[in-house]
Amino acid sequence: MYLGTQGQPADDDELKVLSQLGVNHVSSDPPGHWTTWDKQAFTDHKERLATYGIELDISLMPLGSRSAFENDVSHVFLGPSDERDREIDQICTLIEAAGGAGIRGLRYNITILGHMRTEPGYGRGGAQLSSFDYSKLDQSLGEFEGGAADADEMWDRIDHFLGRVVPVAEASKVQLACHPQDPGIGDSLYRGVARVMGTVEGLKKFIQMHESPYHGLNFCQGTVSEMLENPGEEIYDVIRYFGERNKIFNVHFRNIKGGFLNFTEVFPDEGDIDMLKALAVYRDVGYEYMLMPDHVPGLAGDNARRVGFAYCYGYINAALQAVNR
Repeated sequence: MYLGTQGQPADDDELKVLSQLGVNHVSSDPPGHWTTWDKQAFTDHKERLATYGIELDISLMPLGSRSAFENDVSHVFLGPSDERDREIDQICTLIEAAGGAGIRGLRYNITILGHMRTEPGYGRGGAQLSSFDYSKLDQSLGEFEGGAADADEMWDRIDHFLGRVVPVAEASKVQLACHPQDPGIGDSLYRGVARVMGTVEGLKKFIQMHESPYHGLNFCQGTVSEMLENPGEEIYDVIRYFGERNKIFNVHFRNIKGGFLNFTEVFPDEGDIDMLKALAVYRDVGYEYMLMPDHVPGLAGDNARRVGFAYCYGYINAALQAVNR
């Protein structure tokens, strides 16, 4: 396993900085609209990164963390429609293009409500911290604009999607890495929608559907910790469960304080998770891919995001050295 990162480098200087900081693996997308990402676009992007000593490990499907109608692809996890099938066809073409260029994997989200947060908190030195408190979630909003979907309906939609894309991923040798729903709210519905990918049991069910070595998780350690009543005790067994089954294709290595229905995202060195203990579990189960920062606290000053990520790169590098002694 090794240090990685995610996002679109703004310019050549940012690529130089990543290389200087020892970040030699990334999740990044070719330039332009995703419908233009053919084999050549992936190859050109891969070759550009390689000139800085950076390997393009994975890219992001147009199934991001926002609500369905804010994503580039809107209908994939809504009800049956010609538009849904057309979009899935386009995603299958994208998988084939990535495979043709030798891209290891594609990460994506299954969500129609998007990531949810309440008012931010503040940590050391006034750093702004992303937070969630279910008791403060706006319950006055009506049914989701795309229609209600209980657990059975959501699983039917997921089954339809996987049935289409997993065979293409197998043929193309591209790992499909799904991010859990953030945050999980258990079996409750919100705006008439079940967040079935927001529980550990839901994730276990997911990896058993259309079972394949190319079907697995973008394992966000922070998000999975948010599903647990006592993440500081429980997360290690969860890592072990999915790691032993070779279902972890990427790791968002972040920490939280709190747990189920009430948590705050914090710097990696100050949360409830023993990050070195977690890292040792990844090592012991044979995890062999990227560990990357995610949702870094908001800092003061210019280039706040870069500075925050740079801090986390150093933390992850040091942690890797410590557990690999």
